[in-house]
Amino acid sequence: MYVTEIKSEKKGKKYKTTLIRESYRDEKGKVRNKTAANISNLDPDLICNIKSFLKGGENKINAFELKNGNIYEYGASYVFKTLAKQIGLEQIISSTKSEWRENVMTMVIGRILFQGSKLSLVNQYMDTSLWELAGHKRGVRPNVEEHCYKPMDKLLERKTRIEHKLAKKHLTDGCVILYDITNIWFEGEYEYSQKVVYGKPKGGKVGYKQIALGLLTNKEGCPVGVEIFKGNVSDQKTVLDQVKRLSNKYGIKEAIFTGDRGMLTAKRIEEISETDFKIITALTHLEMKKLLEKEDIQKDLFDEKHITEVIDSDDGTRYALCKNEKEMRKERKTRDSMIERVKVQLQKKASVKQKRKPNKVSASVGRIFEKYKIEKFFNWDVDDAGRFSWSLKQEKIEVEKELDGCYVIKTTASNDVISKDEFVLGYRSLQKVEQGFKNMKTVLLELRPVYHKNDDRIEAHIFIVMLAYYLQWHATKRLKPLFDADGEGKDRRWTIETVVNRLKSIQKVDNLINGIVVKSNISEPDEEQAEILKLLNVKLM
Repeated sequence: MYVTEIKSEKKGKKYKTTLIRESYRDEKGKVRNKTAANISNLDPDLICNIKSFLKGGENKINAFELKNGNIYEYGASYVFKTLAKQIGLEQIISSTKSEWRENVMTMVIGRILFQGSKLSLVNQYMDTSLWELAGHKRGVRPNVEEHCYKPMDKLLERKTRIEHKLAKKHLTDGCVILYDITNIWFEGEYEYSQKVVYGKPKGGKVGYKQIALGLLTNKEGCPVGVEIFKGNVSDQKTVLDQVKRLSNKYGIKEAIFTGDRGMLTAKRIEEISETDFKIITALTHLEMKKLLEKEDIQKDLFDEKHITEVIDSDDGTRYALCKNEKEMRKERKTRDSMIERVKVQLQKKASVKQKRKPNKVSASVGRIFEKYKIEKFFNWDVDDAGRFSWSLKQEKIEVEKELDGCYVIKTTASNDVISKDEFVLGYRSLQKVEQGFKNMKTVLLELRPVYHKNDDRIEAHIFIVMLAYYLQWHATKRLKPLFDADGEGKDRRWTIETVVNRLKSIQKVDNLINGIVVKSNISEPDEEQAEILKLLNVKLM
């Protein structure tokens, strides 16, 4: 900052305007100037002292003259805006700097910093530098319609182009692509939406309308595309559209599409086989048993440390036999618990001595097994007098135990394309998509509640959340040394949310003289903040 005097003459009268100005470089490196304050009405001696103050010289300003004005968040806004520029997100959204792009970036970064509605983000204008960094005048409230909703509409128009750029940057022909789908539930009326409907819920939210959300990532979990579907869509019915989308819109002609066992059914795999895409998925429990019988596979080949590969004798499909000791204990505990609950209920029915109608007894027992799905472990009978008897199939339970924790991953890709260890890792990497859903739906980005009422705005909102996750994903990657060195359990300190809050506490302070802002200072980062800035490769300015 510096003080400059502008002299002019109008109608024979001479005028002098004294301004505090600030120099900066634009994206092309050209030096630009902007006016911070007009101090023409201050006393000349005070103006002289301000000049010295801004130059860093001897401070002749009395303490009572210099006061602190607004103190507002700066560090997190500046850091994530700089990071977005470094990773090329700004250029991906639009190669040309414009007001709408800056407003979109504000909503993307604002999702990480503040969440909430677009209106609540606008109302943060006095407490954050985020809008100011986007080119808005400090202290002037942005307009939610002009600076949020209209930029959202334009962003949605460019969604396919943006995702194409993300795919070009993070996907290549022959790569592993991860895909999963989740549900987002809604409250309130959505009469203008065709996609918010009742459907089968995931996660136990019964009785609410919902939409389905499909997320595509690379093998590291970096998001490249998101799409919304009607809330009652079946997961598997979205698969072929996603493959075509990758091929036709993103230009990926060959890839290994990875999805869970409920999504990549035999029919879906057959459809994908007609393209140049291969698949990675897992077998259902029934499919696994059929494979063991068909290929005469011994159960002791399942091992947690040493993965055995089996090649189908008919079509050459490759299978990896895997085992997880933790899942084994979990499955046994779950089965034992359900068996005990069913035993208690069956014992009550068997202890009834009075005569009953056999069909009613059979129906009530059937309802028990319908609820718990474990009838295969029980023998039971109802005689003509309605007397009920039962017993456990202990041998059946022991046979089932042998496959606890066992699972089979399969791929249609050849060994020349992907190794055994790579395709096993590819399937296990699906948890990274789950992590993406967790971040988008809860934790830091809080996708819901959704305040928009039509499908276009809902889709634009979800796309902004995905772009925010993309930015957060890159930040997390750079902060990996910080998280790796963290403690465990009760000694754990660092999360991405903690990092954001630490950056938020780096604040900007306005220095006032006679109510005029003459200088703004940034608080000095402490040791922790300095380490975060170093890992993120950002220098405060």
